[in-house]
Amino acid sequence: MILFVMKGERKCHRVNSADTKLDNLKTRSHREILDESGYARSSRLIQDKANLGIKIAMRTCGKLSCLDSNDRMRTGHLHENKEPFNAEPPRQALVSSYVTPTEFFYKRNHGPIPVVDDIERYSVSVVGLIDKPKELCMKDITNLPKYNITATLQCAGNRRTAMSKTRTVKGVGWDVSALGNAIWGGAKLADVLELVGIPKFTSMTPAGGKHVEFVSVDRCKEENGGPYKASIPLIQATNPEADVLLAYEMNGETLNRDHGYPLRVVVPGVIGARSVKWLDSINIDSQVCQGFFMQKDYKMFPPSVNWDNIDWSTRRPQMDFPVQSAICSLEDMNVGRNGKIAIKGYAVSGGGRGIERVDISTDGGKTWKEASRYQKPGMQYIADEEKSDKWAWVLFEAEADVHSNTEIVAKAVDTAANVQPEKVEDIWNLRGILNTSWHRVHVQVRHSSM
Repeated sequence: MILFVMKGERKCHRVNSADTKLDNLKTRSHREILDESGYARSSRLIQDKANLGIKIAMRTCGKLSCLDSNDRMRTGHLHENKEPFNAEPPRQALVSSYVTPTEFFYKRNHGPIPVVDDIERYSVSVVGLIDKPKELCMKDITNLPKYNITATLQCAGNRRTAMSKTRTVKGVGWDVSALGNAIWGGAKLADVLELVGIPKFTSMTPAGGKHVEFVSVDRCKEENGGPYKASIPLIQATNPEADVLLAYEMNGETLNRDHGYPLRVVVPGVIGARSVKWLDSINIDSQVCQGFFMQKDYKMFPPSVNWDNIDWSTRRPQMDFPVQSAICSLEDMNVGRNGKIAIKGYAVSGGGRGIERVDISTDGGKTWKEASRYQKPGMQYIADEEKSDKWAWVLFEAEADVHSNTEIVAKAVDTAANVQPEKVEDIWNLRGILNTSWHRVHVQVRHSSM
């Protein structure tokens, strides 16, 4: 790595003086760097005193194509925007394998990408309403039992573009690929919290702590230049069966910088906004995190609420994501010859709920047939069985004979009998989150003149 973060002069100890940290900075100008997939990117470093010396890499577009609110292009592996760096793969590539290759895993950021170089000086503070505040080095984390958890992370704004076609919404214009399924390796948060005296299955510390707040190295404008942060309930954090991880590996390799190197939180079954990357500190608090993205974003409002009458305090922060599915083998508009057509996609539900079935219609929702579902190749998927990955998506397949113009629809049902709503209009909200309406694609048939 060519960029670095200085956290102090001694291993595993912070330097309290901001001036000391700033003295360790070596400001660099524009230069080309290569990321893990070999793409050249222009990077500039910003020295931010409020940041206490953490260097930030601001990306602009290199080989990968760029997108903004007015233009989408498709080249390379990802659809990408400029700043902050957000990207998703083409939908057909997304379901080419059960485990999403790292280079195809969506990227969501709210600010410049921080880069930690000196792992010997990296540490995580665990503080707040506890008896034993502690500074943890990476070695403290890696010495704990390691778990590999297969889990799907999904941005709350996945499929926002389709919702925006009903009424304009505010946010990144995601297609159907702002999610991915990876094997995350790391220590369970429940084990980490035991290092500071919090037993497993604790709902409140003796000092009154009920929530675990994760604070990132990442800085963002919504926090007025402060760090990105989010929280989960303490009972979830201390429950080993919830599989909340402090992850340092992704798909068997060390996390890369886009996905949170050297350490990130993975909260399975919950919207991706709560899985904080580039972890800086953990705070045990008596209340839900008061950060912007917990209090003034990622909340579900009814269609009647607009930017003039919104009251953020009336809704709780969104946690579990609802049941979702999308067709990925076909684009929104398709032209082809009559005959058999393959229908492939993904289905997933939050909270560890499995997928009971995926229904496919080739006549706009008048009649339905069930698609086949699978996770690991060659192994039958049965929802909620021990051999199934409860935090992960399922892929589905179906085949249909199409002889005229038609609309193909997919909807999923989870093990709690939750089903996707039919109309996007019924779940429209001003931030465009949680578009879980039936996914629809259109097929136009060209009849051969021969």
